[in-house]
Amino acid sequence: MNGLYALKPWYADRLSGVRASLVRHEVSPDTLTAAGVVAAAGAAAALAWLPTGPAAALPVALLLAARLAFANLDGALARDTGRTTRRGAVLNELGDRVADLVVLAGFLALAPLWLVAVAGLAATLPSWVSLAGAAAGAPRRNGGPVGKTERCLLVVIATASGWAVPVLTVIAAGSLLTAALRLAGLWRELA
Repeated sequence: MNGLYALKPWYADRLSGVRASLVRHEVSPDTLTAAGVVAAAGAAAALAWLPTGPAAALPVALLLAARLAFANLDGALARDTGRTTRRGAVLNELGDRVADLVVLAGFLALAPLWLVAVAGLAATLPSWVSLAGAAAGAPRRNGGPVGKTERCLLVVIATASGWAVPVLTVIAAGSLLTAALRLAGLWRELA
């Protein structure tokens, strides 16, 4: 059930040189969290303002890759430097949810408001399930058929193809399925 999340260790390994440089330069993990939100906003702006097609997909893909890199690096940097804090954990989670919603807001220029809102709400549900499980003492659940990485890929597909409505529908339905699968696993674990 891990989906593209299974690639996270490989991706983290690819970013190890960047992480080492960030440690040397004493960059704050919170700065990386904020940078992830800014990258998400850039992707949303490109999605909303550029004509859909392959030319628009490139900047959206690059900005979403940066968003994912910052999301990977902020926690790793905090652990590497001994700067993990409860405040940082809250900021990380809020930054991830804001970035998710900001990216989907880019669809407001391409799809009905109600569909964007439904996809946005659905996209946050898998994380809320994981956070609720962690609050109950269970390990944090990640991955699934439509997690953060898959949503980013789907946004790139929508940008390249112009299929905003079908992609938002897949994001909404897939996110609901991901939340349900995480909840079912969590329910079994906490029994």
